Amino acid sequence: MRIRWKRLLVAPFVFLAAIIILIEDWLWDDLARIAAAIGRLPIFRQIEALIVRLPPYASLAVFAAPSLLLIPVKLTALWLIAHGQHALGLLTVVMAKFVGTALVARLFILTRPNLLRIGWFARFYERFTDFKTRIYTTIKNTSVYRLVHRQHLRWKALIKEWLHRRKPGFWKRRWEAAVRLKRRWKQSAE
Repeated sequence: MRIRWKRLLVAPFVFLAAIIILIEDWLWDDLARIAAAIGRLPIFRQIEALIVRLPPYASLAVFAAPSLLLIPVKLTALWLIAHGQHALGLLTVVMAKFVGTALVARLFILTRPNLLRIGWFARFYERFTDFKTRIYTTIKNTSVYRLVHRQHLRWKALIKEWLHRRKPGFWKRRWEAAVRLKRRWKQSAE
């Protein structure tokens, strides 16, 4: 009887955790690619090189920092929602989630080897990965997931097709011209 109540009380939290894991899983790769592209800029390349060389516990601090730094942003969003600015508050939460996920994804890629050298973190990561795999497998077997996932893939393909069909905009043409000019300068310097 007691176990049944416990399952009933925990079920909504597990469901919420599963939804969050799925959304982050869908966004993780794309946001990590965006963060990697930003990381190729010269100043960020130097910062990333510094992060990779950190010892394990310093890597842990760097990895945890974005989550802690986003707390004031999320509290601000909560304040906005509480004071009638629902759309702005929700937009703030969503943007914080996107930026935070992109940053955490990139930092995890950079710090993962050092983080896994910390015994308790490696055990936690293994348990979390097992939990995520179980949840993901359970959810993937539902018809709702398959429907949503197909729709997600359809939208992603439509957006990709639309982006490729579009004529490049003013800023994209300027960027491509700058890249071509840089290549010419490099070739002439050699």
